[in-house]
Amino acid sequence: MTGLDRSIAPIAVAIRSELAESVHHGVAVAIDAGGRVTAFVGDPGAVIYPRSALKPLQASAMVDIGLDVPSEMLALASASHDGAPDHVEGVRRMLAAFDLSESDLGNTSARPYGSAARARARAEGTPPSAIQQNCSGKHAAMLATCRVNGWAIEGYTASCHPVQRAITGAISELASEVLHVGVDGCGAPTHALRLQDLAAAIATVTRDRRSPAIAMGEHPELVGGPTRDVTLAMRAVPGLLVKDGAQGVTVAAMPDGRAVALKIADGSDDCRRALTATALTHIGVELSRDLVEALRVPLFGHGEPVGEIEPLKWTTCVS
Repeated sequence: MTGLDRSIAPIAVAIRSELAESVHHGVAVAIDAGGRVTAFVGDPGAVIYPRSALKPLQASAMVDIGLDVPSEMLALASASHDGAPDHVEGVRRMLAAFDLSESDLGNTSARPYGSAARARARAEGTPPSAIQQNCSGKHAAMLATCRVNGWAIEGYTASCHPVQRAITGAISELASEVLHVGVDGCGAPTHALRLQDLAAAIATVTRDRRSPAIAMGEHPELVGGPTRDVTLAMRAVPGLLVKDGAQGVTVAAMPDGRAVALKIADGSDDCRRALTATALTHIGVELSRDLVEALRVPLFGHGEPVGEIEPLKWTTCVS
């Protein structure tokens, strides 16, 4: 399995004081409501780990095999949350609803992902924990799914566990083929997919109005946090699903099946965020001036903005 290798192409440039300072490479693909490629960068068939951009697919798989929780809990199951009090308490409620506790969580202990929540945890002397880590909602949902099906909760993160086998099978159906299964940063399996297949799978979840897509739209603040690009975009555009993933991944889709997926080759989250607006415009999403401004990623010099990360042109397909 070679991953990105020669599939990448220039996708963004960092402009500092009017000079191109660095160039980011990556892959991207936009599809229309019929699944046809409308724009791309690099090879749309590139194989990537979507990382946390898989969460809507994983949550959909868990619903299919019996997970039945309120909308806000399903949003947390699909989230890479900031670790703010409402996120942590929501995960605690999900655990309690299935006679589970924080000690059952198998994800990696960490401080909150969000800077405000992380600062608060440090100030209060709260040590790193699994429930604060941004994937705790997904892990609580996996544990709850085990409870519903009568499966052991021990070893639930192993790829051979029944809950993970069921999730892998469901993702294979949604995305045509799972090419490889690795271990995500949180300890759960992560599935390698072709970029275009990932876009098509996210399109299906959104177009079919599967419950995770509905939940994310109803509770965008639980999916990320108040300053996160995914939350800002979903708040601003009704019906839009947007999800980020570690190492520079974004997926997005509209209810009619238009979708986009991208991966920054060097894993830069700054570059990923800087391309959110561009990715959305390539599937015809109309963005307000305020939202475009909020999604900008400036570069600083001595504490002042002196430039920004700017997208490069995508290849568009003429129908």
